[in-house]
Amino acid sequence: MEGGAGPGFSELIDGCIAGERRSQQRVYELFYGKMMAVCLRYTKNTDQAKDILQDGFIKVFRSMEKFNRSGSFEGWIRRIMVNTAIDHFRRTKNSYLLLGEDRSIEDFGDIDQEDTLAEESDADAPDLKPADVINAMQKLTPAYRTVFNLYVFEEMTHKDIADTLGISIGTSKSNLAKAKHNLRKLLQKEFKLT
Repeated sequence: MEGGAGPGFSELIDGCIAGERRSQQRVYELFYGKMMAVCLRYTKNTDQAKDILQDGFIKVFRSMEKFNRSGSFEGWIRRIMVNTAIDHFRRTKNSYLLLGEDRSIEDFGDIDQEDTLAEESDADAPDLKPADVINAMQKLTPAYRTVFNLYVFEEMTHKDIADTLGISIGTSKSNLAKAKHNLRKLLQKEFKLT
């Protein structure tokens, strides 16, 4: 099945709207793996990811009638999961310190030369698996991890990230720079990258 709202998905969507448990179970089974991967990128461990995933699927089933069937069903579910992860971040934001609003990207002059995660040639690069990168990402602070995900995977602008998270654009840029810097350091330490 494709990610769009083809005939197979239309029946499942209709079943979910009608509250049919079998249809809900099928949607859950079809998208569990991909959505778990999305949730893992926003959390520090599997338990948190499972909590977000469960909350996300509850939201999916509660708002199924709002799905515009001309778009991608998988993309719609993914947006709900990302928004659920952001909501989780907002609830716990008080427990973590974002970089101060007065800090800007200029405060991190040493990071410019390390702005990319992998500049090595393919011959020098280790055989990194997605799980290795996700494991390293889970070691980032929640603020850095969230901004990194929104910028890299969701392709949001710094203005969109700032608006979404209630931070300044400078804070978004700073958090992204520090996330890249720290992720690179974690991968260098783990895989002896140069």
